[in-house]
Amino acid sequence: MAGHSKWANIQHRKGRQDEKRGKIWTRLIREIIVAARQGGGDPKDNPRLRLAMDKARAANMPADTVKKNIDKATGNLEGVSYEEVRYEGYGIGGAAVILDCMTDNRVRTVAEVRHAFSKYGGNLGTEGSVAFQFRHCGQFLFAPGTDEDKVMEVALEAGAEDVISGDDGVVEVVCAPAEFEAVQQAFEKAGLVPEVAEVTMRPENTIELSGDDAQRMQKLLDVIEDLDDVQQLYHNAELDL
Repeated sequence: MAGHSKWANIQHRKGRQDEKRGKIWTRLIREIIVAARQGGGDPKDNPRLRLAMDKARAANMPADTVKKNIDKATGNLEGVSYEEVRYEGYGIGGAAVILDCMTDNRVRTVAEVRHAFSKYGGNLGTEGSVAFQFRHCGQFLFAPGTDEDKVMEVALEAGAEDVISGDDGVVEVVCAPAEFEAVQQAFEKAGLVPEVAEVTMRPENTIELSGDDAQRMQKLLDVIEDLDDVQQLYHNAELDL
């Protein structure tokens, strides 16, 4: 997303997330299970689990639900075994799409993903076909009107790599994934509240789509995001809707 449409895209995405609150809980539970299984059930020693728990708290998930799923992952309760898998492909106009899934059945998941791409005008690619167009990083987005100088001072002191001003007034902070927590805590201490704070795949370049192409791309993204096994969806389309 380029500067002039970043804020509109943020608001659109938040609106979509609000519509799908129940699905968000399902995705968070899967993330908690995988994070705890891989790194242990103690959030003090497991940054990925800490981040998942923070997201669960923000989504108003009960603490008992979080604990039950950590126990399930660490063997205290019997549960389904999920594995992580990434798919890459192309959307409308050659836009790059990455989706991270958690599944207990790879055959089912890839069939659903391939069907979504082909039915709505995209193509499922091979591993590595579009990932080089993205940067794995921590990202913070602040609303227009935020004190940019203060954001920059706090961010750079905390170890962030870059602070970018958008044409629409959005202030973006980018950091290495390993520095995400330190930068997030620095912002909290300074009273700065980002609209978005996540470890993500940030597109290095964007493709602008408008009119019918933008509508078709949004439909493709919506269908993919609604698949049960999709946890995260990344793309480099800049949609003028």
